[in-house]
Amino acid sequence: MIMPLTSTRISPDWPCQVKTPGSYDWERSAAKWLRELVPARYASYPTLIRHPVLLARHAQIQVQQEIRVARTALQTARTELPVLGLPESVIEHTIKLYAAEVLQLQHIARSVRAVSAALAARGTAR
Repeated sequence: MIMPLTSTRISPDWPCQVKTPGSYDWERSAAKWLRELVPARYASYPTLIRHPVLLARHAQIQVQQEIRVARTALQTARTELPVLGLPESVIEHTIKLYAAEVLQLQHIARSVRAVSAALAARGTAR
């Protein structure tokens, strides 16, 4: 049964891999996408499998930690990478890589928040 959409608007950060809330099988597509964001061992935990809202919570925490790691790597690259004997061109490329990764992770974090909110709204509507 297809449930009508509520007054919830889809965020511009809504991941393209996740179906629109209220559409057929949207929760399964959300859970599948969220599982890709957490370490593989979490995909086998029955509680996270049965409760996508818990999986979403864990994915939020996971992505926030990844942002912290990428920021630390970016902030320390200029001082720590030369000690490793890396050429300046590799250091510059690595800094650009970390900066891009921070931006990408921030986008993913916004997407996870959007999916989490939709899952939570679904839970309170039941």
